[in-house]
Order: sequence, then C-alpha cells, then structure tokens
Amino acid sequence: MRNSRKLLAVLVVLLALLSFSTALAAPVDPAVAAGTSQARPASGNVVVANRGAGTISVIDVATDQVSATVALPAGPSQPEPMYVVYSHVAKRVFVGDRANSRVVVFSPEDFSVETTVDTGAGLFHMWIDPQNNQLWVNNDVDNTATVIDPMTLEVVATVPMPADLIAMGGKPHDVVLDTRFAYVTIVGFAGPDDYVVKYDKRTFAEVDRAPVGKDPHVSLTLRNHYLYVPAQGSNEVRVLNRRTLDVATVLGIPGAHGAGMTNQGKTFYTTNLPGGGTDGLWAIDTQTNTIIGAGVDTPANVPHNIALTPDGSKLYVTHSGMNDVVTIYTASKHDPTPVYAATVTVGSNPFGLAYVPWHAAAGGAGAFQAG
Repeated sequence: MRNSRKLLAVLVVLLALLSFSTALAAPVDPAVAAGTSQARPASGNVVVANRGAGTISVIDVATDQVSATVALPAGPSQPEPMYVVYSHVAKRVFVGDRANSRVVVFSPEDFSVETTVDTGAGLFHMWIDPQNNQLWVNNDVDNTATVIDPMTLEVVATVPMPADLIAMGGKPHDVVLDTRFAYVTIVGFAGPDDYVVKYDKRTFAEVDRAPVGKDPHVSLTLRNHYLYVPAQGSNEVRVLNRRTLDVATVLGIPGAHGAGMTNQGKTFYTTNLPGGGTDGLWAIDTQTNTIIGAGVDTPANVPHNIALTPDGSKLYVTHSGMNDVVTIYTASKHDPTPVYAATVTVGSNPFGLAYVPWHAAAGGAGAFQAG
C-alpha cells in the first residue's frame, strides 16, 4: 500500500510538470506584438481630424476599422478640422476648426456636439496640460494663443506672441505643456533658425526662448526634463533642457516632423514627412536620447502626425495632403521599433489625431494626446 501511494504521488507530480510544459508551449497569436499581453489587448478609439473633408473619423483600436464618421457642425465657412485633444478630466473631445476660428467640443460617449468655443484667427496646433486645467490653441493669423478652461469652457487668456519675433515674420505653430510652462514654436523666419518660446502658465508671460531648427514641433515627458524638437527643415531632432532651454544633444533624422510620446515616456517617435515614405518613422530612446535602430518605411507618403495607445503597443500615423489613410504599427516594450500592421481609409487630408479610452463612453459603446 505504501509503495502504491508513492507511485501515485510520482504520477501526480509528472502530470503537473507535463501540464506546465504544455502551457509554456501553447501557441501565441502572431497578431499580438511581442512584449504585450494577449489578455489585455489594446482598446479604445483613435479620432482623426480629416482637414479636407470637414469630418472626424473614429477608429476602433480593437479592430482597426472606422466605426463612425462625424461631420463638424456647419459654420460660416466649410469646417476645417485640424487637431484633436482629449481631456480625461473634463471627459470631452476638442477638435480645432481653423476655417471658423473655433474649437468644437464633442461628447466622447456618442460624438454629439456639446458646444463650440471661439478662438483667434488661424487656429493650428493645440495641447492640454497634464493637470487638464488649460487647453492652449495657437492662432497663426492673430499671432496669439487662446487658453481655454476644459471644464468651464471659458477663455481664460489670449496670449500675444513676442512682438519682436512677430515683427521678424514669425508665427506661432506647435505647442506642448508641462505642469508649469507652455512651450510654443514660432516659425517662418528668414535664416537658419526658428524659435521655441517658454511661457509661464500662471502669468502667461514669456520667461525664456531659444533658437531651434526650421519648422519645429515639440513634445515632452514628465519622466525627464527634456524638450524634444523635431525640425523638418533642419533634418534633426534637437533635445533641449526644459529648465534652461540649453541644447542637450542633436539627433540627425531626415525630415523630422511629427511628434508622438509614449505614456511611459520611454520612447519618442517622429515622422519623416517629406521623404516619400522611405525611413518614414523613427524611434528615440528618451533615457539615453539616442536613435533606436533605423528609420522604418511607411507604405504611404507624407507621414504626418502620431497617436499611440496607452501601453505603447500600437501607433497610428496620418498621411496628409492628397492622401486619405492612416497607417498602423505595432511595437513592443522590449523593442519599440514600429512594425507595419495595417492601413485604414479615413477622410481626405487626415491631419491631427488622438487616442481616447473606452471608459469615456457610457455603457462601453463607441467612444473616443498629439499634435
């Protein structure tokens, strides 16, 4: 009897080991990027501003199909959607309408229009601060920034751009914010430099400025103290110390334009807009401020703006101009180099885009950071 019990115990152990080995050898879905969890697939939506169509397209991240196309409300001029910002505090989707000098406010539950907020003329890039207290909207005709409270929807300030830079032909273009400051690019100067201007978010006064490359855009992560400045006209990404605006390093990247930062702040992505799709997408390690690998080709030309899922496992890139597509890529926490996955057709001249989580939608049905 004792020997029988020992034999039974041995058999139980062997069966357990066999089951464990079988589990380890279970097939992995090849559609899931390495380093991501099959139990927690990417979800939510990516909203795309179709500048040439006057609409927004809603892409379901789980299926990578367009689940809705929504027209901007009629205005004095044909609507011209530019960029998209989502506020996780206000639970609102903001879409800039350049032609009508306004921001259209959508509900993320059903994409109905809540209201509109007037801005200055020439609305272009916009961004929200980490606290979700201020939405900055750059206006390149009025040469101002309109600052909107995302909760009350009141305009709390109209910030003039530096008079000396405007007199030299400069215009505000891109903007990004940290917890204390706003960083605005001023473009359009003769010569080799454009500028980044740093504003105090409390007083709205200029506190610093720095020359940068031509046609600059901006991005940052709160995990370090750097400002990332892709400059298409200078074929570089210039990395500045946000505290001093001193140059930390300069990375040579052809046609560097779009700006996308992972939520974890470990990888910064930029696009090579004028390259025809060759080496169209690049990744930078923000811990070492070095380029990761080489450029990745995109199947369509004019790769422009970038949005990422919160886990960084998927990237969405608009292809602007005569195009009407968004290309989709997978990435891994072990290797953030983008791998092409799919193309989805949206509206004409897709421009800005942003991610919105599913939890923004009531009942979990159809819902909606960039530039």
